[in-house]
Formats: sequence, C-alpha cells, structure tokens
Amino acid sequence: MTTISYEAVPTVEGDVAAAPGNTLVMKFGGTSVGDTQKIRDVARRLVTAREAGQRVVGVLSAMGDTTDDLIRLAHEMSPKPHPREYDMLVSVGERISNALCAMAIRDLGHEAVSLTGSQAGIVTDTFHGKAKIVEVRARRLHAELDRDQIVLVAGFQGVSTELEVTTLGRGGSDATAVALASALGGACEIYTDVEGVFTADPRVVAGALKLPKVSYEEMLEMAATGARVMMARSVEIARRYGVPLHVRSAFGDSEGTWITKEENLVLEKAIISGVTHDTSEAKATVLAVPDRPGIAARIFRALADAGVNIDMIVQNVSAEGATDISFTLPKTDLPAAEPILEMLAAEIGAKGVVYDPDVAKVSLIGAGMKSHPGVAADMFEALGEAGINIEIISTSSIRVSCVVRATEVERAVQAVHDRFRGYAEERVGA
Repeated sequence: MTTISYEAVPTVEGDVAAAPGNTLVMKFGGTSVGDTQKIRDVARRLVTAREAGQRVVGVLSAMGDTTDDLIRLAHEMSPKPHPREYDMLVSVGERISNALCAMAIRDLGHEAVSLTGSQAGIVTDTFHGKAKIVEVRARRLHAELDRDQIVLVAGFQGVSTELEVTTLGRGGSDATAVALASALGGACEIYTDVEGVFTADPRVVAGALKLPKVSYEEMLEMAATGARVMMARSVEIARRYGVPLHVRSAFGDSEGTWITKEENLVLEKAIISGVTHDTSEAKATVLAVPDRPGIAARIFRALADAGVNIDMIVQNVSAEGATDISFTLPKTDLPAAEPILEMLAAEIGAKGVVYDPDVAKVSLIGAGMKSHPGVAADMFEALGEAGINIEIISTSSIRVSCVVRATEVERAVQAVHDRFRGYAEERVGA
C-alpha cells in the first residue's frame, strides 16, 4: 500500500512495484461533465486511455452548476448551515457524476467502479469546508486497478481523521486528482473548458497565447493570483512529489500545457509567462493603529486562528504614533474577519476598520523576471498610461501584483498584456 503524507516525507508500505509508472489520473471539471452526453464523452476518453494500456483513474467534478445549487439549498434552509451537514450535502454532486460515468463505461464494454473520497482512502484534517489532505491510503485503489477496473473517484471530498465527511474547498477536485497521482506513482491530466494555460484569460484578452510549458513555480503564482485553470494547492502537491501535469481541453485532442520543473524550461528570453487577475478579494484597513511592537502580530494571529487567509499587506509610515494597516482577504472570509477586527480595533485603541469589496488584483508572472531588472517599472508605467491607480503593491521573485479598482481590472489586464506581449510571443515561440 502506498501512503502519501502531505506534512512529511512520502513513505511506501509493502511492494514498491505496486505503483507502476503507466498509471494515469484524468480529472474532468464541471463544464466537462455538464450533462449526460458530456459524461458519455468523458467515459469514451477514459476507455481510450485504458485500451492504450494504461491503468486509469478518473476524477470527476459535479455536473455543471450542481454544487452551486446545493449551496443555494443549504442557505435557503439555514442562514448559517452547520459545517458538518453542509459538507454532507455538497459532497453529493461528485458522487452523482462519477456513478453515472461508471455506468457509461460499462455500456462501452469495460469494467468500472465509482468510489467516494473516503472509499478511495483520501484522509483529511478536521476542517469542514476547506479540509486539507493528510494522506492517501491507496490499498483499495490498487486492488481495483489490479482487477483491470477503470476507477472513478469523487473529487473535492475525503474523510477526516475523526471519520467525518469533509470537502476540500472550491477547486478541490484538482487536489484530489494530483494527490491520487502522487500516491499511485502516475501522471495527471487536467481536462477543462480551455485548451491549456494562457498568457491571460482569453475571455478578457482576445490575443492571449497558449503556453506550451510553465514551471510549477509559475503555475503556483498564477493559480494563487486568479488563474482558474488549476487550484494552487494541487500545484503545490505536484511540485512537492514531482507529478507530471498536463492541462488540456475536454472538448478536443490538441496538446495542452505541460507543468514541469523550472530547469526543463529555457528562461533566458522567456521573462513573462502570463497576466492574471482576481476579483474575489476585498480590502480591509485598520485605521490609526498604535505604532508599537506586537500590534501587527496580534491582529494577524487572531485572523489566522480563525482560518482567515490574508494575501497582500501594506502598512503606512507612522504619523504621530499611529499608522494604518491595509490588507486583502477573500470576500468569503469577511463574515469571519469582521467581528474579530472590530473587537481588536477597540482593544488596541485603533480608530476603526473600513472595508472595501470593490477591488481587484492584477498580477504579472514569469520565472525569467528575477534576472531582468525593470519589469515592475514597465508594469507600473503600463497601468499609469492607462490611467489606472495602484492601491497596493506586492512582489515575489517571479511575480508583481497590484490592487486596482474592480471596475478597471479588465483594462488593467489588457494594458499589462499589451506591454509585455513581445515577451509572451517569445515564450510560446510565436
């Protein structure tokens, strides 16, 4: 049995040969399984891979808007659904699509079995709604694959260490698929409604270019800054365990984008890989915070303990012994953050807290930028020439992010993409 722990070094119990290299995990998103005909098409793809001699595991998301419909029902029933019962409800959608696909595969003359997350051995921590995978106990998976079954696993879910059904958060089926690939020693294909990873969202930038390859590090930054092709947590698992990732279209056979190690890319010219944007964040500002040691730690420790994810942080220069601290966080975390911040503001003697949900983030990503000066300046100039004000700036060695008004984010993406289009064309060989 293969066991992968995501907080320790992977260990293998029993025969190492139990995880052959010809295992392929194929993940299909909600638009790929939006109706019964699309599920039949997915079944044919899985069968084709099996007939090519591969051991096949499929991970299917819920059909179309099923999860949204279940969430709506939960909130119609209760203004604050109980976390355990919420997970019991929203985990149903993936089970439906996987069971239907198993039926379609059998009608095509192959053996298939659908498994829940718990039946597949996906063990998580105890945080309902956004659980993290602790390990994959792959004994059942190996047994079914050894019987020449196509194995279908319900994505987005697992069972906690306390034996409760848990869900992994939006996009969690990606994490399921990559975790299974790492546990089984196979590759992972992510099928979506676009042909791969683009230099910008093609729905926003008509001239966006498809990238043949990106590094794990670049994809992590792109996923974390708004690219909806893959979930950031899944890319981190792939990087940690060296899982080959191939992002491709569910509606065609063209080559997609390979996500690989940085040393496999030629980066001397390839400064930029893409421009991303994110409209899911809000900005909070704690006003006139007393400027003394330990205050910032007190604020952000309380938010962390409540499970609130903080992204970009800026602290103004102190004036008369006080300073403003602004930061961005997911809009979905505001209900948890607001009472904590109001209480802390009163305790530390701040003037109050203001919230701004009408912001967005535009980011420029590229592994080559760390050795090329002037990239940030070019980005700021592009935004300035477009008349777009920058409210917060954050950088890493391969990313520059700016917070702008939500109403201006599409213009911002277009302006930055236009400025760096020449580098993008070099990257794709155009």
